[in-house]
Amino acid sequence: MVDTDFKKIAVIGAGTMGSGIAGQIANAGHKVLLLDLPRGENRNDAVEAAKARLAKSDPPSLMHKSCLDLIEVGNTEDDFDRLAECDWIIEAVVERLPIKKDLYNRLNAVISDTCIVTSNTSTIPISLLVEDMDVEFRKRFAITHYFNPVRYMRLLELVRGTDTDENVMARLARYNDEVLGKGVVTCNDTPGFLGNRVGVFALQVGMDEAVRNGLSVEHADALMGRPMGIPKTGVFGLYDLIGVDLMSDVVSTLGDILPADDAFHAVGWPQNPVRNLIEQMIADGFTGDKGKGGFYRAEDGHAVDVLTGQLRPRDKKLPAKAIKAADDLAAGKEPLTGLIAEDGTPQTAFARRMLARVLAYAASLIPNVTQSPQDIDDAMKLGFNWIRGPFEMMDALGADTVVNLINDVGVDVPPALALSAEHGPFYAAEGDVLNVLNFKDLDNAAYNPVVLPEGTQRFSLMRQTLTPIAQNEAASLFEIDGDLRLIEFHSKANALTASSMEIVRAAAKDHGAGILVHNDAQHFSAGVDLNRFRAMIEASDWNGIDAFLNDFQQSVRALLYSPVPVIGAPSGLGLGGGYEVLAHCDKLVAHANSVLGLVEASVGVIPSGGGVKETYLRWLTATNDAKKAAWNTWMQVGYSQTGASPQMAAKYQYFLPDRDISVMNRDKLITRATAELRAMADGYAPRKVTSFTLPGNSILPEMSDFMDDGIKKGWFFPHDKTVAMTVATIVVNVDADEPLVVSEQDMYDRERAAFLRLAKTKETLARIVSMLDDGEVIRN
Repeated sequence: MVDTDFKKIAVIGAGTMGSGIAGQIANAGHKVLLLDLPRGENRNDAVEAAKARLAKSDPPSLMHKSCLDLIEVGNTEDDFDRLAECDWIIEAVVERLPIKKDLYNRLNAVISDTCIVTSNTSTIPISLLVEDMDVEFRKRFAITHYFNPVRYMRLLELVRGTDTDENVMARLARYNDEVLGKGVVTCNDTPGFLGNRVGVFALQVGMDEAVRNGLSVEHADALMGRPMGIPKTGVFGLYDLIGVDLMSDVVSTLGDILPADDAFHAVGWPQNPVRNLIEQMIADGFTGDKGKGGFYRAEDGHAVDVLTGQLRPRDKKLPAKAIKAADDLAAGKEPLTGLIAEDGTPQTAFARRMLARVLAYAASLIPNVTQSPQDIDDAMKLGFNWIRGPFEMMDALGADTVVNLINDVGVDVPPALALSAEHGPFYAAEGDVLNVLNFKDLDNAAYNPVVLPEGTQRFSLMRQTLTPIAQNEAASLFEIDGDLRLIEFHSKANALTASSMEIVRAAAKDHGAGILVHNDAQHFSAGVDLNRFRAMIEASDWNGIDAFLNDFQQSVRALLYSPVPVIGAPSGLGLGGGYEVLAHCDKLVAHANSVLGLVEASVGVIPSGGGVKETYLRWLTATNDAKKAAWNTWMQVGYSQTGASPQMAAKYQYFLPDRDISVMNRDKLITRATAELRAMADGYAPRKVTSFTLPGNSILPEMSDFMDDGIKKGWFFPHDKTVAMTVATIVVNVDADEPLVVSEQDMYDRERAAFLRLAKTKETLARIVSMLDDGEVIRN
């Protein structure tokens, strides 16, 4: 067994990356020493400022505010000798080779002969980093390249040098996998490694093709975003998110270190047509979201015209191709097929050329950069949040189609792709084993099982070896090992529909030995399909709304009273109706980055899938006081409170630490959850049907006064009070000042009635329309 326990870890460099790495170590419950150059009156101001940024970051870099206490501060003059105590030191200083080399020489004079040193460099080869160091230092040196933001980006590129000891590599891989929750991809010491090499190339191609085809930044991002299985930031939005200046530096560095014949140079600097615009933006302080804005200017709702460099009002209308791809995805069709279907439009030309160039580039890296397509796919999925990697995209389109696309843009077809056309797809299932086509060299290609770390399971890979028991356009039910059942939501954005609930009921009926609710999408589910509610409200279809809500309630109730244990294993957003499904499970095995909560009040409605009922019951159990339970439920439902981690969600009873489990590595969810299901199976009995004691209406004036005072102070708007007082009708006996005992079905009924009252108001409809059409919640 490889030792995964580091007793003392230090990070040198308190910039965005260094502080993020320190924050993730603290998130794992470990102390970490963070050092930077002495600065300010107390000489540790640089690190103190970094901790302050971590505390205020949005989205939160820390899983709980208490994690901040695990980050010790210091500087590289007064506290350098403290590094002698460390067994792992992570260097995250500025990307300048002389500065790094000088630091390594200083380290070598003070650290122990067992201390591991790693660099977070994104581009500098390890051979250059340690060329001046003795062999004993080189044995304990590697590159650990994390991606920003460190908490949320799952990839760790682990790069070995010629002399790096195998045990050092194994120890770093295990710690990052099991403790920090990273997906570890071991890379050769080649320029740009894997993630940035392909990811930055894709961004540069996206820019080049946007200009070539005359597309706006909005349309380019809409096409090179969700339709391709890439985050909605696309290319220009991602530049803004990462930082226009930082991205420019990365592109420059890659241009300096990549071979002269690499295709990257055709879209790098200075050849890329957006280069001059980017230089001017940086000079003017428009460095992206961290500055005054970038290609998008949120402050005034404008965007940059990449053809003229001028500002113009932002275009919120989606291109037809993006709409069609979304419809195809919702219908279970392959969205890439529709994107590349020739129709003579600039949108299609952009999609075809962009895909052809990026897929060709990825395939050209086999086998010289890596022998396995899985390495590149994992790097893009874990490091850039792509739903599928390039080789999985090629399989989805078919090798012949991809070859034709590449021929159309005048790029050479990479030999690995040509061989795939002969051998078959890059990924192929054989029974319950998923294989990937590996290339020892271009004369030796063979299928080998997909390799994942111990205890790792990804449902996106597993499902390729499974046949659904039941399936529709929104969800599927599978049998997995040990006669267990797995419910997978897979609608557009995993919005829950009547079809989703159909599969939930199917699982409750054909339950096997236990039920797992899980999917491998970016988000578990952000709630019920709001478009469906809008349509029914605009049609005044009140019976339809009531019937849908009742169907949802009875579906989650079937989970709650299933004769076998049920576990929810969410990652990403588990909000609204998505959380209500989880609330009716026996236990959660939640990824540490899960965001849990009930958010319906923000759009003028209330949770009506048992969410208010379960929240009230949890507060009643915790406080043994109906009045406190009602007030707490009212406050958090009315405020649409969420927890940005399981630890934060525990504050609102969404996550129960004595029962539920938080898992750092998302790829361990299935393994841990299925083990828990098997452990719970022996002697399992579902929760007993309970009654609910509601407090009398003497609490209502206090609630009303609270809202009125908030309106006077500008905290709330009139409809906020309407929503809040409607929530109160669920958890308070509004008819008398005495406790009222109601059944569970009564609570469901109260939720539906409250929802319908709000749905009939013009203010709620206005909020829903604004959210769907403009992506904004209006206050009214």
